[in-house]
Amino acid sequence: MSSWLGGLGSGLGQSLGQVGGSLASLTGQISNFTKDMLMEGTEDVPADFLNSGREENEATHSVLRSENERLKKLYTDLEEKHEASELQIKQQSSSYRSQLQQKEEEINHLKARQTALQDELLRLQSTAQSVHPGSGRVPAATSSPSLSYGISHHVSAFHEDDMDFGDVISSQQEINRLSNEVSRLKSELGHWRHIAETKVQGTQSSDQTEICKLQNIIKELKQNRSQEIDDHQHEMSVLQNAHQQKLTEISRRHREELSDYEERIEELENLLQQGGSGVTVTDHSKMYDMQNTIQILQTEKVESTKKIEELEDKIKEIYKRLSSAEHDREVWKREQEQLEVEKRQLTEQCERLKLECSTSQPLARGQRDVVTEEERTLPQSSSAAEVLRLQQALTDAENEIMRLSSLNQDNSLAEDNQKLQMCVQILEKEKSLLSQEKEELQMSLSKLSNEYEVIKSTATRDIDLFSQVRDLKLNLEVKEQELNQSIHENEVLTAELEELDRQNQEATKHVILIKDQLSKQQSEGDNVIKKLKEDLDDGKQRIHQLEDDKMNIIKELDMQKEKLTHSERALSDLQLAKQKLEDKVEDLVDQLSKSEKNNFNIQKENCELREHIRQNEEELSTVRSELTRSQSQDSNSDLKDDFLKERETEVRTLKQNLTEVEQLNEHLKQVAFDLRTENEKLVVACEDVRNQLEESIAGNNQDSLERTAMLETLKCEKAQLEAELCGAEKRLLEEAKKYKQTIEELSSARSLTTSALQLEHERLVQLSQEKDSEIAELKKSIEQMDTDHQQTKQSLLSSLEEQKQLTQLINEKEICIVKLKEKSSELQGELDKCAQTLRKNETLRQTIEEKDRSLGAMKEENNHLQEELERIREQQSRAVPMPEPRALDSTTELEAELSRLHIIKDHLEEEIKHHQKMIEDQNQNKLQLLQSLQEQKKEMDEFRDQHEQMNITHTRLFLEKDEEIKNLQKTIEQIKAQLHEERQDIPTENSDIFQETKVQSLTIENESEKHDLSKAETERLVKGLKERELEIKLLNEKNISLTKQIDQLSKDEVGKLTQIIQQKDLEIQALHARISSASCSQDVVYLQQQLHAYAMEREKVMVVLNEKTRENSQLKTEYHKMIDIISAKEAALIKLQDENKKMSTRFESSGQDMFKETIQNLSRIIREKDIEIDALSQKCQTLLTVLQTSGTGSEVGGVNSNQFEELLQERDKLKQQVKKMEEWKQQVMTTVQNMQHESAQLQEELHQLQAQVLVDSDNNSKLQVDYTGLIQSYERNETKLKNFGQELAQVQHSIGQLCNTKDLLLGKLDIMSPQLSPGSSLTAQSAEPLKAGQSAGPHGSSQLLQQEVDDLRRSLQEKDATIRTLQENNHRLSESMAASSEVGRREHEQTDSEIKQLKEKQEVLQNLLKEKDLLIKAKSDQLHSSNENFTNKVNENELLRQAVTNLKERILILEMDISKLKGENEKIVETSRGKETEYQALQETNMKFSMMLREKEFECHSMREKALAFEQLLKEKEQGKAGELNQLLNAVKSMQEKTVTFQQERDQVMLALKQKQMENTALQNEVQHLRDKESRLNQELQRLRDHLLESEDSHTREALAAEDREAKLRKKVTVLEEKLVSSSNAMENASHQASVQVESLQEQLNVISKQRDETALQLSVSQEQVKQYALSLSNLQMVLEHFQQEEKAMYSAELEKQNQLLAEWKKKAETLEGKVLSLQERLDEANAALDSASRLTEQLDLKEEQIEELKKQNELHQEMLDDAQKKLMNLVSSTEGKVDKVLMRNLFIGHFHTPKNQRHEVLRLMGSILGVKREEMEQLFAEDQGGVTRWMSGWLGGGSKSVPSTPLRPSQQSVFNSSFSELFVKFLETESHPSVPPPKLSVHDLKPLDSPGRRKVDPSIPGSSKDVAEPRAGRRTDLSPFLAPRSAAVPLINPAGHGPGGPGHLLLKPISDVLPTFTPLPVSPDNSAGVVLKDLLKQ
Repeated sequence: MSSWLGGLGSGLGQSLGQVGGSLASLTGQISNFTKDMLMEGTEDVPADFLNSGREENEATHSVLRSENERLKKLYTDLEEKHEASELQIKQQSSSYRSQLQQKEEEINHLKARQTALQDELLRLQSTAQSVHPGSGRVPAATSSPSLSYGISHHVSAFHEDDMDFGDVISSQQEINRLSNEVSRLKSELGHWRHIAETKVQGTQSSDQTEICKLQNIIKELKQNRSQEIDDHQHEMSVLQNAHQQKLTEISRRHREELSDYEERIEELENLLQQGGSGVTVTDHSKMYDMQNTIQILQTEKVESTKKIEELEDKIKEIYKRLSSAEHDREVWKREQEQLEVEKRQLTEQCERLKLECSTSQPLARGQRDVVTEEERTLPQSSSAAEVLRLQQALTDAENEIMRLSSLNQDNSLAEDNQKLQMCVQILEKEKSLLSQEKEELQMSLSKLSNEYEVIKSTATRDIDLFSQVRDLKLNLEVKEQELNQSIHENEVLTAELEELDRQNQEATKHVILIKDQLSKQQSEGDNVIKKLKEDLDDGKQRIHQLEDDKMNIIKELDMQKEKLTHSERALSDLQLAKQKLEDKVEDLVDQLSKSEKNNFNIQKENCELREHIRQNEEELSTVRSELTRSQSQDSNSDLKDDFLKERETEVRTLKQNLTEVEQLNEHLKQVAFDLRTENEKLVVACEDVRNQLEESIAGNNQDSLERTAMLETLKCEKAQLEAELCGAEKRLLEEAKKYKQTIEELSSARSLTTSALQLEHERLVQLSQEKDSEIAELKKSIEQMDTDHQQTKQSLLSSLEEQKQLTQLINEKEICIVKLKEKSSELQGELDKCAQTLRKNETLRQTIEEKDRSLGAMKEENNHLQEELERIREQQSRAVPMPEPRALDSTTELEAELSRLHIIKDHLEEEIKHHQKMIEDQNQNKLQLLQSLQEQKKEMDEFRDQHEQMNITHTRLFLEKDEEIKNLQKTIEQIKAQLHEERQDIPTENSDIFQETKVQSLTIENESEKHDLSKAETERLVKGLKERELEIKLLNEKNISLTKQIDQLSKDEVGKLTQIIQQKDLEIQALHARISSASCSQDVVYLQQQLHAYAMEREKVMVVLNEKTRENSQLKTEYHKMIDIISAKEAALIKLQDENKKMSTRFESSGQDMFKETIQNLSRIIREKDIEIDALSQKCQTLLTVLQTSGTGSEVGGVNSNQFEELLQERDKLKQQVKKMEEWKQQVMTTVQNMQHESAQLQEELHQLQAQVLVDSDNNSKLQVDYTGLIQSYERNETKLKNFGQELAQVQHSIGQLCNTKDLLLGKLDIMSPQLSPGSSLTAQSAEPLKAGQSAGPHGSSQLLQQEVDDLRRSLQEKDATIRTLQENNHRLSESMAASSEVGRREHEQTDSEIKQLKEKQEVLQNLLKEKDLLIKAKSDQLHSSNENFTNKVNENELLRQAVTNLKERILILEMDISKLKGENEKIVETSRGKETEYQALQETNMKFSMMLREKEFECHSMREKALAFEQLLKEKEQGKAGELNQLLNAVKSMQEKTVTFQQERDQVMLALKQKQMENTALQNEVQHLRDKESRLNQELQRLRDHLLESEDSHTREALAAEDREAKLRKKVTVLEEKLVSSSNAMENASHQASVQVESLQEQLNVISKQRDETALQLSVSQEQVKQYALSLSNLQMVLEHFQQEEKAMYSAELEKQNQLLAEWKKKAETLEGKVLSLQERLDEANAALDSASRLTEQLDLKEEQIEELKKQNELHQEMLDDAQKKLMNLVSSTEGKVDKVLMRNLFIGHFHTPKNQRHEVLRLMGSILGVKREEMEQLFAEDQGGVTRWMSGWLGGGSKSVPSTPLRPSQQSVFNSSFSELFVKFLETESHPSVPPPKLSVHDLKPLDSPGRRKVDPSIPGSSKDVAEPRAGRRTDLSPFLAPRSAAVPLINPAGHGPGGPGHLLLKPISDVLPTFTPLPVSPDNSAGVVLKDLLKQ
């Protein structure tokens, strides 16, 4: 409805603006028309100026339209981006739901365990009771509360379906609680088992003591628990209150900033519309900058995504490299296996050679002795080399395993790559070694084969050496045995190697798998962290960019404000110059009027002279006739003397006449000279003004194109004025010359005859006519100037009206948006209701389950008791002779317990039934709620349809109104065509009446306007009244035109008579001429008769004129009577106003005085309308009498008058009916709008309450999430610290072990050196070349062998003779010997190489030891530094703890404030209820007033139709047509038809009103329902808080380092709060930009309303997704920790396995290599510890950097706040003491509307406003009375224009009050008499702004707030209630609410006191009633 009303208002504004423009132009056109009729043949007014103004307006309009389109495009783009982001967020929300479900499943499992444990407890208790029935009661009681406690917790924790942050936290806490409870129950189980065992064995006394102890323990535990619960509740309430207070402050700041931005936007829009394209260009540039920034951000985002993709590609490449390296490793392993196969083949070849040697044993025994020494060393060296190789492989494998185990999450991929490369290098080295060995073996084989051939050749020669060969064979056998042993050992070693290789492969595969998994997880974690960091950085960058944009916008706003101030100053200068020019023009007009009077007097004197000359001529003719007769009769001398005497007397008389004429000429010369001087003064003034204008033009060229156009028009006017002044001067000079010539001619023509005198007189007459024509031309030029001026004013007013319409549209859009928000919040509230009902159902189900469990437990107890009874009975039956009293007692007790249990069972069954009923009822309620939701949706759709229909109907109504206005304008133009002269008395009187009434209404409404509740009502009433006043004004104008026509009839007759008289005069002159020529007595007689006849006619005409004057006097008396009645009514109104003021003071608290005041205003307006209608009816009657009297035929006139009276009576009746209908319609509209306004307010209050509830719940959930996150982070830090300590201990331990191993290694190296030295002679010889390198070793051994071969050859050459016989046998033996020698060589070479390797390894190990020592020192230094840093951090943590305690105190204060605000909210709810009751009472009064309004509307319609009938009658009377009665009858019929249609409309409106009332009642019910819901929600919130406190108590009890954790948590809370503030600022900036864009898009209201719902939904989704993101982060962290723990477990298991294997191998291997491995392990551990320490230091550095960044942000925010305060203070100071231009303009215009004899009063009023003293004013009046006395007549009619808007200071207040009151009393005394013109000002108009009636300053407001508020308050007091903006009527925050101890900060002060509230443009506050009427007429 608000948008519909806004549209209605804007349409009315447009239509009324058009009417006002037409009426303003009408007056000018009438004046022009009359002057054109007087002076025919003049030129028309040029219309070039209008066209130029129109073109300028069109240009500005097109610029604004293009700006709007661009902003629309920008808005659509932003919305699309928003939707895309929301879709992304929705996709990610589903994954978190699954995690929450898993948590719930865990909770269910724990619950199941708990129930099982409780069952076991109950069983144990029952067993205990079976042993001793009295002892089991107390423990059962102990278990039951714990059970109920757990269940209650479970119920409270899981009652919501929509899983939120709070649900996650509660589920985590529930898991912890349940696990604690499980442990507690287990302990209780053990306790009860122990008791059961002891009970079976022990005595009853011990049981009783234990029961007592348990009871005491239970009591103590209960007390402790209650105390802890209370403490935690208090802490939680404090935290929640603090959080709520912070939220309220943030929301309030947000609202304040929004209001500031809205006001700034309004100012900018005004500047845009006033300043044209100059400002639009800046806006364009701003928008362009914004778009550029958005594009830059988008490009940066794209670049970041590209970088992320590149990083991902790099990671993939690294993975590929890893896989390829692993593949290479496998290839190398295969090659190694192949080499081993080749080795085996070589060993097989060796075996073959051995067989061959066995055949050649008898030949080669001699050589065997030599070779045995070689062969002994070879197997030993080969076996040692193989062992070393195996040890190396083991060490490598162990190193790899240790490296992999020492890998953490933080080890980078680069380290993995380096380790893999090291492994690859080692494998390559092994491959190269194997290949070298292979080559060496091949070489040795070839050498052996060569030697075998040589031995064969020598064997033939060495037959003598057979004995030696035998010895060699024996040696060979020994050697073969040794060889077999070595081969066996080799095979064993190879098998072990294969096993080791397999294990190594398996280990490496497992390690690779683990590494892949770790790398994947690490990469995923890194990616997630990088993405989150990038998002954070992007968010920070956006926030910074938004802040920069905000600062830029603020700077631009300041610049624009400065420009505005400059333009306002320039405008004021221009207006002053314009006022001066207008004053000068008026002075010229006055001088011209004086000159006209003088000319008129001269014309009169000329006429008298002509008559005198005629008389003289007649006398001369008579004298001549007498002379001729006397000459003919006798020539006596006496007659001659007489004649001469008479001639002398005649000559004297002529001389006297001539002297008089000369005096007149001299007087004219003086007048001409005065005119010249005045013209010169005007020229000088014009030049000064021109200079001023040129300066103002130079200053204001940049401001706007419109101002330049205005200046050009002013220049044109000045040029025209100057041209006219020059023309006037020239004409005056010409006239002066002509007058001189006439005087000379008169002086020369004294002696001439009467004929010459007649010629001179005719010439004078012609000159006077020319002068009259010139004066008329000057008047026309002045009128043209006036019309041009009015056109410029109209163009300015039209632009202002367009601005007003734009602002109205924006306000309507804002209201629509607010309403839609309210509706969406209502729907959300209903959904919450449904959720609550579901939760209640769940709680009921849970309670029923609890009851079932308790029933089961009771049944079990019953069964146990029955069993016990049966046992007791058996015991009784066994022991019949000895009955015990105890058994009887126990049986009775058991029976009593059984009866109790049966009763309890019955109760429980009843409760179960009751709960089932409750569940059914709640299901029904749920269904009803769903139905109501659907109904509300339907109602929403219906409301939308109705809104659209109303818009359509309003558009139709506006079109109809426009058509009516056009028709009225046409009729007015037709009447104008008939007009010839102006009559000013009646129109001024009527306008004065209407101005008075309007002024009264406005002043009364100003006083009654105190609240903004009925703002919409008052605006609607004003619009209705404006329409009524428009109609009355039109009727007045028609009446005036009729009176003018009547006057014109009489004036036309008089004019005709005067023309006839002039013709007769001319005829008389001709006759005189004839008489002079020839005497005709008959002609003279005839002429005398004609003269008598004309004199009779003239007397008749004079009689008619006297009658007209009498009628005029009668009308004046009637008018005075009317004014007296009005003054009486005003007195009555004053009394009513006093009563209203008293009533308003009584009922200010209720807030419903606006309704009463509006009703009083309505009644007063109705009375004023009655008075106006009576006055109009009286005028119509007088017009009828005039028509009757002026009719030519008495009979015809009589008939017409009778018919007129009958028709007029009928029309009066019809008009009354129409008025009634219209009034009733208006009242209905107002009531409907009031109801809608109230419902909207109630809905707003509801939504505010709901929003507060939602905010509280959100805040609680956020706090819980923060708390859990902080706890987790603290636990992580603790674990890290523990690990760090463990690592330190390990490092220290490893350092000690390294030192031990170092000593051992050094000792072993010393032992090894003597062992290696005594070997064989070959080894000693080869020791020196071994040090040089590997290549020298095998070469030396081959030289020794060659020397031995040479010796053998020599011996063989000597003994060739003996051995030739045995050459064949020796050949075989030599071959075998060659093979054995080759094997020996190989073994020797292997031993040499192994010795070299061992020495190299020793050197490497020594170097490594040195390096490790250095590293250990460096690491120990780093440890010391890290310990110092840690101590520093601990100190910082303590400081932060203190800060947290301070924050706690602040939070308590904030909680107190929140409680106060809650109380205020409750008060507001109570006041709203009171308002509802008052609203029902006021509806009845509204209905009564609606009937009155209908009657008034009917009267208005009747008056309108009367005027039309009068026009038709007049036309018919002039044209002499018949058919008057038929037309009137047709009009009567049409009126009757209209009345029928109006009645139908009334019925329809009544039905609509009833529907609206029904809807209002429904809304009230809904309001009540929502309040109940709010109370329930508050209760549930309190319950949740209690539960949270309990759960947190249990959690904090378990934690050991609670104080440290709290300190860290609070520190993080502060950080999070700062982040929240920054995010809220960012959100505020974003919302500000959005509001700017929404306001700029004026034409897309429907589109925005549709899209707003979508955006609201998307916002909620995005908020949920943000929460889920935070949750996912915490979950990811938890998962990572879990994963790390699992990995550590895996690593530990694998390490244990590997350690076992290594221990086995270490037993076999040498001690040296084991110690080296341990050293390497410890070094790796030390490296890992150092890495972790470096990581910790890096984290600490990062935290410090974050703290510094946050501090910088705080400083930036502080600077922003200080800037805002400074700007606010500057604005406050700038708004004080400014002169109101509108007031001065109204005073200046009013000066010219007043009659000339009353203008001094207006000047006094202006002087009083400008602060000029009375004495100075009187001096001014004494100096120049002529200019002042003409000022005042129209002034009092437009008296409200004099009301000042500038606030007066307290010192000036009393003086002005007294002066105005005295003036007004005197004015009333003078005007009370009927002879004097009536008063045209009311008391309300003259009352100043600072009078007590207007301005009541609240005494409770502090001085500071008063001082600040006074300038604006004073300015706003004189606003009309119908046109006041929200900011003017009610401040957003009541300053009285703060009291003297209000907040000191500017942002916490009320907006009305601190910020400058800019009044919107629709109607300026300082406009008077006259101006408002003009605006209404324009519309």
